[in-house]
Amino acid sequence: MTTHNNENTKADVQTTELNKLPVPGQEDTEFSAEEAAEVFKQNESSRNASRDEES
Repeated sequence: MTTHNNENTKADVQTTELNKLPVPGQEDTEFSAEEAAEVFKQNESSRNASRDEES
């Protein structure tokens, strides 16, 4: 029986990017209202701080 050097091993196939299982929640773009409010507060405070520096 001859060996084929150009064939991938099982480990090679399993670690290929296209063969990996998706991570649950990795593609989620949803965020809570609390997270949005926190970001909004941070942006407002940084905007106010930059206005104070300009005066």
